[in-house]
Amino acid sequence: MIDYLMLQWIIIGLIVISFLLSTLLDELNLKHFPVEVPDAIKDVYSAERLKLAHSYYQAVLRASRMEEGIGLILTLGLILNGAFGWLDHLIHQRVNAQTVQSLLFFAIVMLAAGLFQLPFAWYHTFRIEERFGFNRTTHRIFFLDRFKSLLLTILIGGPLLYLVINIYLAFGKNFWLLVLAVITLFSLFMALFYSNLIVPIFNRQTPLPEGELKQAIRDLIQKLHFKLKDIYVIDGSKRSTKANAYFTGFGPKKRIVLYDTLVNEYSQEEILAVLAHEIGHYRHKHTAKGLITGIIQTGLMLFLLSLFISPDSSWALPLCKAVGGPHVDNPSFHLGILGFGILYEPVSILLSLFFNSISRKYEYQADAFAARNGLGVSLISALKKLSSTHLSNPDPHPVYAALHYSHPTLLERIKAIQKFS
Repeated sequence: MIDYLMLQWIIIGLIVISFLLSTLLDELNLKHFPVEVPDAIKDVYSAERLKLAHSYYQAVLRASRMEEGIGLILTLGLILNGAFGWLDHLIHQRVNAQTVQSLLFFAIVMLAAGLFQLPFAWYHTFRIEERFGFNRTTHRIFFLDRFKSLLLTILIGGPLLYLVINIYLAFGKNFWLLVLAVITLFSLFMALFYSNLIVPIFNRQTPLPEGELKQAIRDLIQKLHFKLKDIYVIDGSKRSTKANAYFTGFGPKKRIVLYDTLVNEYSQEEILAVLAHEIGHYRHKHTAKGLITGIIQTGLMLFLLSLFISPDSSWALPLCKAVGGPHVDNPSFHLGILGFGILYEPVSILLSLFFNSISRKYEYQADAFAARNGLGVSLISALKKLSSTHLSNPDPHPVYAALHYSHPTLLERIKAIQKFS
């Protein structure tokens, strides 16, 4: 049998290495922060604004390091003291059904994790974001958002997890195929109905009102031969001053959503450029491609998971002992998931490098689509303004960007757009 102690130290080593790697990349990115404003953005990014962006990044980084450092100590302590195994044993004493055992375990761990993260989220919103002029969230909205998220997790995540656990118990090592089918169907459903069912719980979406902007958008849509019933505006300003736009759904359910901060604070040409960029995503079928790549990534993860936690796997019990302690007598779905999640981290990093590179390629294509339709200059203007108002790092470290950025950096995007403008 595989030595669980060796596996436990591998897990501990991966946790520590992941923390150190994250800290190293953060430090590289901080040192790489531009000292002077790059020539390409001097028209919107003043030296004072760049210093403010640097201060903002430092403040976010300090808070993140504090959270990650405390989280590291707690996680290592829980594993080395067998706390997860103790919780597993406590649940087993009171509940016989394996499915309910796993549901209770995940509920307790997720609740504890949420309570741990709550003060850090509060500090980020009401101290850091407030200090730099971004926050518009009230305490009522802040806590109500978290209550709604918890309720959605229970109402949607609970039944989905219940189904997955039962599939695991019924189908053994081949459970991953049926789970993949369930997740795929759920992903398709959410892609179609997320904006209709989930977003309204948190935000109000309204059709863009009649006027000059809406007519200009109609003209652009007609020019691009793009079928769209309406453009929606979301009240993002009730939480933040930051602007955004996104494309969701496909087929008759496709929808482009503009933040009200974008509509109110950006020029008509800039909004049209952002809209053309989003249409570019649709024309290149990025939503469907993203869904397919997500399914492939999930399938790979589930297949590897089946090798480690299937009841007949030689890894199952040692993995559960590695995270739960020597008193764990039988493998369980929940302890196996916990251990696998840590072992999967190196694979996750490699996949992030690969899929982020694909995502950045999609952004280049959407930018090029807007530029080829005469909106390149306006798109550059909008991107510069977004970066300045969001206090973004205009030139992050290449390694940091490769691992963490799903979009090209601002300077990279400007350079690419100018080729088509």
